[in-house]
Amino acid sequence: MNFIVVGCGRVGAELAYRLFQTGHQVVVVDNNQKAFNRLHPDFRGRTTEGEALSSDTLERAGIEKADGVAIVTNSDTMNAVVGHAVRTHYPNVQQIIVRNYDPAMRQMLEAFGLQIVSSTAWGAERLQELLIDPSFRAVFSAGNGEVELYEITITPNWDGKQVSDIMSASKDCVAVALTRAGRAEMPSPDAKLQMDDILTVSATLDGVKALRTCLVKG
Repeated sequence: MNFIVVGCGRVGAELAYRLFQTGHQVVVVDNNQKAFNRLHPDFRGRTTEGEALSSDTLERAGIEKADGVAIVTNSDTMNAVVGHAVRTHYPNVQQIIVRNYDPAMRQMLEAFGLQIVSSTAWGAERLQELLIDPSFRAVFSAGNGEVELYEITITPNWDGKQVSDIMSASKDCVAVALTRAGRAEMPSPDAKLQMDDILTVSATLDGVKALRTCLVKG
């Protein structure tokens, strides 16, 4: 597939190299030639120097044949404007993803209806979860971490209780899998838990807080 990465900072350089490593055609765009020095020495994609707001720059980068564009500069305003311009003028591009650098600017980006990855907010939420309780292991994050999948190991004080007993802690939690002795199944509300079972739940941050409280109380 053909991808364009706009912005060759640390995030852009890392993304470009990862895409290249997995066999994709990658073009990196930046208005500063020296920024390309951040690219991995083994990177064999193309680089295009120029302003991303310029149609000439995007066309030199191959926007007409691009399957996806990631706009990852450290300017949220730039990311929003470039993302909107690509979506408006190049309908052939199937995936347009923009980076949110400052969480305070997230609503502005959302107003453009763009797919957003907020590395700052997502990272802060992961750190918060690990500091509070590392026993809740996040295995999948949807959006920017608003909803996640967690694996919870059942402790002795929950042995013999039902899945519904835990799920009643919050409406923001849903049990999606129960793994016992390496075999997973879709759990029914009345399924009985056993010590060392792994219960996988989909939950918001508020839902996880409620689950922690419920599990501590037993």
